[in-house]
Amino acid sequence: MDVLRYAAFTADPAGGNPAGVVLDATGAGDAEMQQVAAQVGYSETAFLVPAGEGRGGGRRFTVRYFSPKAEVPFCGHATIASAVAYAERHGPGVLHLDTRAGLVEVATSVPADGTTTATLTSVAPRTVPLSAGDLAALLAALRWSPDDLDATLPPRVAYAGAWHPIVAAATRQRLADLDYDMAALSALMAERDWTTIDLVHRESPLVFHARNPFPPGGVVEDAATGAAAAAFGGYLRELGLVQPPATVTVRQGEDMGRPSLLTVGIPAGPGAGIAVTGTAVPIPEEGVR
Repeated sequence: MDVLRYAAFTADPAGGNPAGVVLDATGAGDAEMQQVAAQVGYSETAFLVPAGEGRGGGRRFTVRYFSPKAEVPFCGHATIASAVAYAERHGPGVLHLDTRAGLVEVATSVPADGTTTATLTSVAPRTVPLSAGDLAALLAALRWSPDDLDATLPPRVAYAGAWHPIVAAATRQRLADLDYDMAALSALMAERDWTTIDLVHRESPLVFHARNPFPPGGVVEDAATGAAAAAFGGYLRELGLVQPPATVTVRQGEDMGRPSLLTVGIPAGPGAGIAVTGTAVPIPEEGVR
């Protein structure tokens, strides 16, 4: 398979979250895709299979996402990377992606600066309570205490294609000091079917910093997590923490040296999909590990 390598949610190949992209994985089986994802070594690789024309125009694909260790139902940064890679070869437009989580549409454009930008619209988001027991286990694995939390952003579990607990740090320093028990967190996430943990800190009403531990995928941390950003947008709307329609900025990856910028569009309609926008750029061969 021809594997492309892109950094998503950045205009700098040294920033953002690297993703593998296979624009035509026709005929590939689960084992082969898993093997390729492990060889690529990025947090996710997207495998696209052409499926004809989409409703209302644009191309339709079936998409599978694999981390080095397991398949995930949806991955935002690999979706952005795939859309940009396709647009650079076939022109901008709309792609209709049949994911394990449902239909995700992603539109690409090329603004005046020439950097291809993509906007995905998630499946309908959901937000559910995080039990006291699960919160206690999660804080223990993170090596956080209840005093580390921001009471204005209550812990919840949110979904926009994959499930992510949302836990808000009261200070930026608490977020920066990430030193968790990987084995304990991995076991808890496997039991609960959580994809990443969305740790956030609110800098201002519409600007947030985020970090996303991802031990089930075999990596310590994601540099940019589009699926978690979409879930977070649904969480903010459902809990009345922003006044929609709203646009929120999420800064991620800064503490690991791969700064990423995610723009989250939150429409007013209850249950409407959350828009996540970002750029992506190819990773040069010398930058491929």
